[in-house]
Parts: sequence; C-alpha cells; structure tokens
Amino acid sequence: MPEVPQPVTDNSVKVRQLTHYQFSWTAGEAGKPGTYTLQLVLDQGAWEEVLTLDPDDADNLQDLLTNTATVHYDIDRRVLMFGVTPTGS
Repeated sequence: MPEVPQPVTDNSVKVRQLTHYQFSWTAGEAGKPGTYTLQLVLDQGAWEEVLTLDPDDADNLQDLLTNTATVHYDIDRRVLMFGVTPTGS
C-alpha cells in the first residue's frame, strides 16, 4: 500500500466535489462591460474557489452545472470535471 503523507489536511486534498455554486455579476465602469464570477463551494464548504469568467464561459458553465449531477474540481489545475461514468459503460 502506498504511503500517504501525514497529516492529511485541507491543503493536501487536490480534487474535491462541487456541492454548491453561485454566479455573480459586478458592474464595470460607465460604458465598460461588467465582470462575471463563479463561486465554487467544494465538499460542503471545506474549500472555496472564485473564478472570473467572460460572458460566454458563464453561460456555458451555467448550462453544464444545471445539467450535470456530479461535478469535481481539481484545485491545482483549476479544472472543472463534469459527470461520473462507470468504467465499462
């Protein structure tokens, strides 16, 4: 069995399950576009991440998050992974 560095801490867990999310939009300066952000709440609040998005990414991510039951987030690589498919399916 491989050795796991001890102690296991919040910082040592690299992939977490997305449990809640919130989109926000902040107005820009007059005549300038606003900024979309997506707050990710991972593992029931054990970790949080905030992503800054352009409007197209915000729209696409909202669709994916609405239609995917299980989503994981790789903290180091900053990658959202959508869905879980059993091997052999």
